[in-house]
Amino acid sequence: TKLLLNCVGPYRIHGEPVVAACASSGCDYLDITGEPEFMEEMEAKYHEKAMETGSLIVSACGFDSIPAEMGVMFNTRQWVAPAVPNHVTAYVSLESDKRIVGNFATYESAVLGVANMDKLQQLRRSRPKKPRPVVSDHSTFLFVVDILVFHGLKDGDSKPWAWWLQYYLPTLQYYSPHIRCEKIYIVSFLSIASIGRGILVPEADMMLGHPDLFKPLPQTMMIAIPGPHLPKGPTIEYQEKIGLRALKLPSADAVVVRRTLVTLMENPHGLPGINESPEHIGKREAYWSSVKPAHFGVKIASKSLLGIYRILGVGVFIGLLCRFSFGRWLLLKFPSFFSFGWFRKTGPSEDEVRSASFKMWFVGYGFSDSNLASERNSKPDMEIITRVMGPEIGYVTTPISLVQCALIVLSQRENLPKGGVYTPGIVFGPDLQERLQENGISFDVVSKTALPSPAPA
Repeated sequence: TKLLLNCVGPYRIHGEPVVAACASSGCDYLDITGEPEFMEEMEAKYHEKAMETGSLIVSACGFDSIPAEMGVMFNTRQWVAPAVPNHVTAYVSLESDKRIVGNFATYESAVLGVANMDKLQQLRRSRPKKPRPVVSDHSTFLFVVDILVFHGLKDGDSKPWAWWLQYYLPTLQYYSPHIRCEKIYIVSFLSIASIGRGILVPEADMMLGHPDLFKPLPQTMMIAIPGPHLPKGPTIEYQEKIGLRALKLPSADAVVVRRTLVTLMENPHGLPGINESPEHIGKREAYWSSVKPAHFGVKIASKSLLGIYRILGVGVFIGLLCRFSFGRWLLLKFPSFFSFGWFRKTGPSEDEVRSASFKMWFVGYGFSDSNLASERNSKPDMEIITRVMGPEIGYVTTPISLVQCALIVLSQRENLPKGGVYTPGIVFGPDLQERLQENGISFDVVSKTALPSPAPA
């Protein structure tokens, strides 16, 4: 068997034996899970084994999280230099001429996911911290233009490590994304090399200075999100530009996008293939050089306030009852009642599937010039709205997404990584959008707008 497609959830119950078998045998594996705990646990347990055997394991190849991943990358690629994005929010709108009905396994996965949230947090705390994109935080006087970079080769490593040093008067603030993301204050450049908790870099291999004063080593790349942190915003937001009210959606999409960005930090030109053609190398590097890091969040949207209150009600039911075994039994025994008819054990009818569709709006805010992000108290002055649209999410869009990922694996295996546990965006990014567009999922630029400057205080 070359490739296995796993469509049986909940994956926390049924998924691990399949992943383990593929990782051990070298068989490639794709699934359609939207369960963050399952995905992160499989990465923790089987990534090294999959790399060793050549098994390419990619989760979230369905509606979770292909439209979100490809959509946010499509949005950030519209920011042409010197413009840069700061944050992108996806607004998911499910539409139908009839009733919207979801699959019971999706509902069951959501109930079990909320019930086991503590296990996910425990898993994350137990794993080594990975580097994330650097954020310019104006509240503590940290600016991208003031970052000092320390490059060095660790003994036995072929790739240099990159550490960031940021001005924080009267001392320097040292920030190593490779070591637990802890912030350590230092008073002297001479103490830098000894802070690494056993990771010592020979003095001859050190380079220290302002980024304008030297050329970084070619294997390293600093990924920074310009400007302030993502604003919190109201619980119920009205997004006037798209005419929708929205609530934060605790889905896997934001987690998957973040994992892709983390992998991109370690591999700024994308993941090299086993035996890539020169044409594909050029395509991959051009694609990833155009993708820009940004804060990302997902919200579920509705045209009516009543729709928002229904979504809130389902969330309250699940949040309260899933804490107890009897409550979980009630939720799973009577899904239609507790979801106001959105989920039922029989699933949707053929007519309900045919009449359903989705729109996913990506509203990005950023700066028309990256230099503006370095100014104190700066606020985004540019907005780009893009949109992904497609048919019913569970029974049409999900199979389209999964099958197109599978066809890439079967037809371009030499252009893909040898093995490992990855997100779909980092593996299929350069090739997937075109395939989706050819199969009924559209990507559009809605608007590019200059935002009015805030009135002076």
